[in-house]
Amino acid sequence: MKKILILHTGGTIAMKENILTGGVSPDVVNPLLDAEITVPENVDLVMEDIFNLPSPHIMPKHMLILKKRIMEAIDSDIRGVVITHGTDTLEETAFFLDTTIGDQIPIVVTGAMRSSNELGSDGLYNFESAIRVASCDEAIGKGVLVVMNDEIHSARYVTKTHTTNVATFRTPTLGPIGLVTKHRILFMQELLDSTRLDISSVNGTIPIVKAYAGMQGDLLEALAHAKVDGLVIEALGAGNLPPQALTALKKLLIQKIPVILVSRCFNGIAEPVYDYEGGGKELADMGVIFCNSINSQKARLKLLIALNYGLKEQKLADFITN
Repeated sequence: MKKILILHTGGTIAMKENILTGGVSPDVVNPLLDAEITVPENVDLVMEDIFNLPSPHIMPKHMLILKKRIMEAIDSDIRGVVITHGTDTLEETAFFLDTTIGDQIPIVVTGAMRSSNELGSDGLYNFESAIRVASCDEAIGKGVLVVMNDEIHSARYVTKTHTTNVATFRTPTLGPIGLVTKHRILFMQELLDSTRLDISSVNGTIPIVKAYAGMQGDLLEALAHAKVDGLVIEALGAGNLPPQALTALKKLLIQKIPVILVSRCFNGIAEPVYDYEGGGKELADMGVIFCNSINSQKARLKLLIALNYGLKEQKLADFITN
């Protein structure tokens, strides 16, 4: 028998809709704990209700608790892990675990866009699909996966793209790496290796700033006088900023505060292409680190992980750009 550890953390998948008000909120008892689901014949589930939180309440400290629990499971007879999670921050928890644990054991994160008593609820189906993926041999070595709506996505690139649609999770540019069918689990893409860092703390303040037309340096100036440990900027296009923001940006860089740049575009990557004032080439020459394959919320977590591991200067830059 394959033992699969189930870690319930809350979210819409564990909530109910109030028939009178239409509001959706956590139930007193997680409905997944006694739900009737179909489990593969060779699988034995070990369930733990580790949190019962809406996903906006999930913080890096909760992600670290999950990481520590999974590391304990790896040292036991557990052969796979399924995490049920609210969808708002699901991609961040999945990315955090992928970057700190990696492919040591199949880890699948899933959730729901409709609560347990809503018409067309997708929670139980996604839960069953996640168990099937976590228990299949093909998931070994794939890193942390997100399974929803019959699709398998890499935690590294997947993101939530719609506020309410059950097909909300998408992987820009690349698409899903696999599919869940009636009888099979199909993987169709292989991921490049990436560096994983084992950390035991998540300390640090790292804000995210989004660039826009007419952006001045006011907010960056304020951050230069605040106690921040790093900064992530969602830049324009391939990685450019309005020139009015550069003076304040230089103040941050002079203080040796790592500044990570991603694109605010949904598809494509950020890279230093344009050679004009505020263009990517100037930003890179100033010391801004281009993170070319993940979104801002994941870049923030990657920087947080790097800082808590003790990476600095070139080693930090190499990790961010990997």
